[in-house]
Order: sequence, then C-alpha cells, then structure tokens
Amino acid sequence: MDNFKNFLTKYRGAIIGIIVAILILCTRLYQLILAIILLFIGAVVGNYIQQNKYDVKEKIKNFIDRL
Repeated sequence: MDNFKNFLTKYRGAIIGIIVAILILCTRLYQLILAIILLFIGAVVGNYIQQNKYDVKEKIKNFIDRL
C-alpha cells in the first residue's frame, strides 16, 4: 500500500493532466480551445502587419521577386 501512495504522490501532476485531457477529449472542448488559439494568432499577425506595414510590403515584394 505504501508503494501505491508513493506512486500517487510522485506522479500526481501527470495523473491530473491525464484526467483533464480525457475530459477535454470527451467534451470536444479541444475544438473551442483550438479556435480561440487560431483567433489569437490571427489577431497578433494582423496587428503586426498593421504596425509594420512598410516592412511587410518590402518582405512580400522581395519574396515574390525571388519566385
């Protein structure tokens, strides 16, 4: 019984992580999380392009010229 207690105390974080992952998969919450992450990435990229408009134009122009 002591071995089982030691196992639980040593790997408590991993066990909780597995349980949370199973709950996320069962409730299809991962789709919502993925959508939120994609929205955040889109907002960051859009903001970067807006703030650095001329640099982005130059980089795109150079990229097209290489093709």
